[in-house]
Amino acid sequence: MIRAGERGGVLELTLRRLAEFLEARAAFADAVVTAVAYPAVVFTFGIGAIIFLMTFVIPRFATIFADLGQTIPLPTQILLWVSAGFQAYWWVGVIVILAGVLAWRVWTASPQGRVRWDQTVLGLPLIGPLAMKIETARFARTLGTMLKSGVPVMSALAVVGDTMTNHAIGQAVEQLADGVKRGGTIAAGMQAQAPFPALAIHMVRVGEETGRLEDMLIKVAETFESDVGTELKRVLRLLEPVIIFSMGVLVAFIVVAMMLAIFSINEIPL
Repeated sequence: MIRAGERGGVLELTLRRLAEFLEARAAFADAVVTAVAYPAVVFTFGIGAIIFLMTFVIPRFATIFADLGQTIPLPTQILLWVSAGFQAYWWVGVIVILAGVLAWRVWTASPQGRVRWDQTVLGLPLIGPLAMKIETARFARTLGTMLKSGVPVMSALAVVGDTMTNHAIGQAVEQLADGVKRGGTIAAGMQAQAPFPALAIHMVRVGEETGRLEDMLIKVAETFESDVGTELKRVLRLLEPVIIFSMGVLVAFIVVAMMLAIFSINEIPL
């Protein structure tokens, strides 16, 4: 973009648009992180509380119940078995998780593996459509900003393909660029090569037909960034009570199981 601005004698305007572009991307990323932060914190603290109970609190009660030598209720037995298993084999879980993460990193480090993974993400319910909208907004804003700055279409498409975080979409943008090089339109390439939303394809087609492609691409980016924010808030509003309810059920089971055992102590014959 800066090179194009220098060649066209509009470096100041190009730098201003580049700054606006970076600010818009940063604001969008901050909005996504802020929306995800609260559910992530609630889930983390909930898991931490359960681990604390299973590793420090319950084993102390297990020692007391073992000394009493009395039959304890089934829920308490299940809880004690789970706690003992967690204490004895926690390292197995850690090894499995680390092995899974390592295998995933190795797999996605290869171009084919990363494309397959990104295709899988796009096919997931709820997450897939949201990821597609995020990539559409990134595609439109990057391409629109570069075209406004005087960068040729083919050069802009080459850069846009590299900026896609989803490699499946990046690969589709490269194929789209080949179609444009052969005389096709960007809208036709979007429709043929990648599952871009129909609204985005229609808006780009209108922009090409009216000669206002750059402005329409920025409008596409703004539209889908707004949609992502709204949809993300809606999903997280549904996710928050699910997380809280799940954590509450687990903690309630632990409390009830321990209370049943404590009440059963009163039945010990003197």
